[in-house]
This record gives sequence, C-alpha cells and structure tokens, in this order.
Amino acid sequence: MNFYDLFLKPYESYETYQIILEITAAVFGLLSVYFSIKKNIWVYPSGIVSTALYVYILFKFGLLGDMMINFYYTVMSIYGWILWAKNAEDHVHVEVSAATKKDWLVASVLFALSLVFVMVVYYYKPLIDNQFSTENVNFGLYHLDWANWLDIFTTAIFLVGMWLMAKRKTENWIFWIIGDLICVPMMLYKGLGITSVQYLVFTVMAVIGYLEWKKSRVPNP
Repeated sequence: MNFYDLFLKPYESYETYQIILEITAAVFGLLSVYFSIKKNIWVYPSGIVSTALYVYILFKFGLLGDMMINFYYTVMSIYGWILWAKNAEDHVHVEVSAATKKDWLVASVLFALSLVFVMVVYYYKPLIDNQFSTENVNFGLYHLDWANWLDIFTTAIFLVGMWLMAKRKTENWIFWIIGDLICVPMMLYKGLGITSVQYLVFTVMAVIGYLEWKKSRVPNP
C-alpha cells in the first residue's frame, strides 16, 4: 500500500468541513503539547479546542473510547487549568515533581476503572448504533476489531496521563508516549491520516517533554 492509499484516498469520501475540523483539531493539539512541554498554562485553552473537536470527529468514526477520553480531556482541562492557575506564581508557568506512591495507587485504580467502563460502553455499542432500539440487537464484544481493542487500552492510558499532567507529575509523559505510539497505526487504519501523523509528532514531543520536566522538577513536599 502506497502513501496515497494510506493518507489521501480516505479523504476523497469526506466532506470538506470534516477535513477542516480534523486539521484544526490537530493544530490545536500540537499547540497544546508544545505549551505543556513549556509548563505553560496555555496548554489547557488550546487543548480544550482540540479535544472538543475530536469528541465529534471520533464519534463519527466509531472510536467510542477515544471519543470519551477526549470528552474527559475537555473536563479535566478545566480542572487542570484551575489547579495550574493556583500554583503558578506568574499565572502562566508551574513547577513539576515526581509521582508519589499515592499517585501511582490512584493512577492504577483509574486505569482499571477506565478499562472496565469503556468495555461496557462497547458491549452496548450495537444499541447505540441502532439508535437505542433493542430490536434485532445482539449485545457483546463480538463486533470489535483490533483498532477498537487498542482504543479501549489507549483510553485507559490517556486517562491516567491526563490526570498526572493535571497534578503536574513528570511521569504523565510516559503514558502519553505509549498511548501516542499505539494511536499512530490505529488512526491510520481508521482513515484519519492527519490525526495519525499528529500522534507521531506527539510521540516525539512527549519524549522531549519528559526530558524537560524531569530536568526541572522539584522535590515533593
């Protein structure tokens, strides 16, 4: 399969507005990661624009896990914005630290709950696809392909990453790196070439972010 078939051909069937929305969401997503690397509070307003757009985009493409995680991002961005504003002396930049044992415990619980929740949503997806009518609907996970299973897994990974970022913990970048790498082939498979490239760039930026935060983090109180 060549470059055209992978990245351009799927867009022939898309509406112009869908392409514009995906490009806009990708640009604001990149801006959000850049501001995050710089420990700049603008990570949140730029991120809200990107995640809100992706809620719609991912719903249209049937990636319910990623759709829900982007809705969660939008809510958590407001929470993180408030936390960062309280801890930024110049109201823009914040200090970061390493995750504690308590943080890892909470992160583990969040990861497990997320896996269960998204699997339940996919279990009832046939009902959603049938416009909430139970007529001729078979519940289960039989309809999932490999991309959907990866979607469930990455949803849990990104949920933990977003929570750790809001808490200004260096380890949040580890979760972003793993999740971003998984999303590259998953988005390409779903016909979202622009988003796939975005996740590839995200992976590189996340590595830079981890190194930057680790270098500048302060001891836990």
